[in-house]
Amino acid sequence: MNRIKKGDHVVVIAGKDKGKRGDVVQVSGDKVVVSNINIVKRHTKPNPQANQPGGVIEREAPIHVSNVMLFNSASGKGERIKTKVLEDGRKLRVFRSSGEAIDA
Repeated sequence: MNRIKKGDHVVVIAGKDKGKRGDVVQVSGDKVVVSNINIVKRHTKPNPQANQPGGVIEREAPIHVSNVMLFNSASGKGERIKTKVLEDGRKLRVFRSSGEAIDA
């Protein structure tokens, strides 16, 4: 079970966007793409088949999952999480500090 999932609200704890918050758009392996975080400029060639114009395009680049932390709205900061196994065998993500379940 991954600690960070698509749709989670995270805060960046390291890098050029330290302190910024956003929602996870994509998770692939140990990298995550967060909305409006780590914006890079890409020079792209036009592709008439895909109806894509050329030029400089700004988009989000992936960042390592260790550089983000799940945001706890109750405390107002990023917090660590753990996995709790319920009686029926299901796994549940909970915050380590308060023990409250993560609604995602």
